[in-house]
Amino acid sequence: MKRQSILLTSAVLALGTLVPATVAPAAAAAPVGAAPTVGHSHPQVLSVGGAGVYRIGAGLAALTAAGRIDWTAPGCGGVVHAGATGSWAGVILLAFRDGLLVEVGTATAPPRSPAGAAVGMSFAELEDVYGRRGSLIRNDAGDAEAYLVRVGSRVELFTGHPIRPGVGYFQVGPANFVERNFRQGTAC
Repeated sequence: MKRQSILLTSAVLALGTLVPATVAPAAAAAPVGAAPTVGHSHPQVLSVGGAGVYRIGAGLAALTAAGRIDWTAPGCGGVVHAGATGSWAGVILLAFRDGLLVEVGTATAPPRSPAGAAVGMSFAELEDVYGRRGSLIRNDAGDAEAYLVRVGSRVELFTGHPIRPGVGYFQVGPANFVERNFRQGTAC
């Protein structure tokens, strides 16, 4: 383990003993009329498979019928953006194309990737986490950079923050949607 990682871990553990954690009651995150969730915790992992019930390839109609979609907003090119409910509300944003989930993204930490990467990290820290599995890329216009990790036909993409260095947004999904949109911009 690198010295920087050891120092960061030590600092986080020390801070955890000094600052008490506050957690909202689980019932506050549950839909109206639902039973309280025992042992509920804040979502922690966002992977190329999705997050919780928000799995890449899931249908918008099925998630809506199950009460898992809070709001929707039409985008361009047939893409529909949506907000999650429950413990993921306000944590992730969703994008559906042709009625299927093709992107899950967040501007918060947690969640983290399965490797431990998250919003707020520097691109150098991502390189420490992923090594050869990831790479720093630029969009086709040459005016933005991101850190890309390929996992089969899907990707984890960490894009920059608009006012400070490092990661401001972390998204996952099929490369032909997530990576393409970063490199080329949206179709309209």
